[in-house]
Amino acid sequence: MKRVMKKSVLAGLSLVLAVPVFAGEPSTSTPVKPNPGRAVAPVGEAERYAQRCRGRAPNRDVWPQGTMLWGTRRGWDARQEPDERRSVLVSVELAPVRTLAPEMPPLRLEGGRLVASSAASRSLVGTVLRGVSSDGQPVEVAVCGAEPSPGDSELVWYRIEAWNPVAQQWENPCVASNQIPDPRVLAVRGVWDGSGAHQEVAGRFTLACENGVITKCIRWGYKPWASHNGQPLAELHQACTRMARADYCGNGQNHTRQDTAIDMYDRLGVLARTTERSAAWDPERASFEAAWAADGASCLARTRDRRALETVLRECPERFQAGPTVELGQGDRCTMQRTRVSPEAAPLRNRAY
Repeated sequence: MKRVMKKSVLAGLSLVLAVPVFAGEPSTSTPVKPNPGRAVAPVGEAERYAQRCRGRAPNRDVWPQGTMLWGTRRGWDARQEPDERRSVLVSVELAPVRTLAPEMPPLRLEGGRLVASSAASRSLVGTVLRGVSSDGQPVEVAVCGAEPSPGDSELVWYRIEAWNPVAQQWENPCVASNQIPDPRVLAVRGVWDGSGAHQEVAGRFTLACENGVITKCIRWGYKPWASHNGQPLAELHQACTRMARADYCGNGQNHTRQDTAIDMYDRLGVLARTTERSAAWDPERASFEAAWAADGASCLARTRDRRALETVLRECPERFQAGPTVELGQGDRCTMQRTRVSPEAAPLRNRAY
């Protein structure tokens, strides 16, 4: 899935990497590629922490963009059947496990930045945080770099590594793509579960990878900690994560394909409908797909991957009902809508080819 971008949004999405403010330890070892058929000897704690942030970059699977929520690997064992509602890292604690500075206090989030005390902030790199996977397993995460986002003082890109208990080494847990071979992460308030639902959990936050829709929606303008004309953007951000993956039922199941062009527009005016033809988008070819709320689609006119609407009804049979066409204005018409939900109240809509 790819977003049809306005000029202002396009500028914010330019993949221009700033010179790292912090640097990890230089790499002095050759990356070790695990043999799936051979057990790897456990590494002791002291050796494990000494190995963090050394720039190891083993080969990782490349998954299509548009289908990932967190943007992370689904599991450490490549032999496991992938499940898009699983992740090796779903949330992280703000209290450090280990730091390069003694007695570092718990971190806090200010917008999209992790902040420590002024005395300890320069030692953020090398900090190890305690995370958890989607199946409840503990995960250690090392902060290996911090890069302020060019032109946006609210955002800092972090380079992280997580301890892979199968390979017994530190790895970037983010899924690589041809466009972004070494993804970074944003620190985002709250936690998302496998169904795609967001909730606030005291002392925990999300490290969302560049190739996941949590981060994409922030880059498109929906910062969940910000406001637009006095209106909070948290609901729009959550609706965007549903829209980006075509998660109609609000159960975490995507219905999109790689490189599917879409255009989104919202009630607050953060993004407006694209009306001019360009090399990237032809409005005449597009048609209304759905209206979106924080818990999934409020009404549908079609599916993004061209499957029959009846398949969505079977996936969540008590959620939608077919009925008279609902006019939303500007040519947007619903043919299937949520039970006891007004589609006009949905904060976000989209069109697709």
